[in-house]
Amino acid sequence: MPLPNLIVIGAMKCGTTSLHHYLGRHPEIAMSRDKELNFFVAERNWAKGVSWYASRFPEDAQIRGESSPSYTVAGRFSGVPARMYAIVPDARLVYLVRDPVERMISHWVHAVAVGKESRPLAEAVQHDWYLDRSSYWRQISAYLEHYARERILLIAMEELAENRAATLRQVYEFLEVDPDVPIPPHLRLHRSDDKRIKTPAGAWIESSWLGHGVAALPQWVKWRAREFLYRPFSRRIERPALSEREHADLIERLREDTNRFREFAGRDFSTWSV
Repeated sequence: MPLPNLIVIGAMKCGTTSLHHYLGRHPEIAMSRDKELNFFVAERNWAKGVSWYASRFPEDAQIRGESSPSYTVAGRFSGVPARMYAIVPDARLVYLVRDPVERMISHWVHAVAVGKESRPLAEAVQHDWYLDRSSYWRQISAYLEHYARERILLIAMEELAENRAATLRQVYEFLEVDPDVPIPPHLRLHRSDDKRIKTPAGAWIESSWLGHGVAALPQWVKWRAREFLYRPFSRRIERPALSEREHADLIERLREDTNRFREFAGRDFSTWSV
């Protein structure tokens, strides 16, 4: 069966959507039509079976990949690395990260935009739902129980944004595909600084036949259609700031995990706040 040999395992709000798109533009790489297959999460699509998963990939591509940030949420979805290794033990894994606090703020903006968060930022980010996804060592250490270090590539979102050509070349070389293909045009999808929350009229449209029709479209078409359909019926979410004390508290809670991740990565991530 045409199972994937590339999996982008996260983290959420670290550029996985843009990277999925870039990789899909390479002639030797076929990324899944729907970005987040969530197959190895027991609570999501594991019960659909391996045949369902394999049907998402072509047989003739050198590299077949998918991207599911839910694969690095160990505090909520356990057992993902073990299931993955049992099905695709030879896969290469790409893990995107960014400043842990900035990731949490962007996560909060996203949650507000999709109607899953109503708490103020300072209160919300104290909870494990946000802290867990920014605990990069905790997440990747679970994979190291199954996959060899050389099968895991770490990419900082800051690098992808500031030096896209060199970063994509690093990914292509890791995947052993042609690293000299033209770099695809710049694209940033799901930017937190452009997140919007629907007005009551927008929420009504989403629940109508029109909204259900848009939801059934292929993923890339759906994103564009939603932007066109809902923008007049939404308002921009202002990105909030943490106080110095709140920021310092988060840094302290993330410090040990982040330092262990730095040691593992062999990099200092000097621009991070933690």
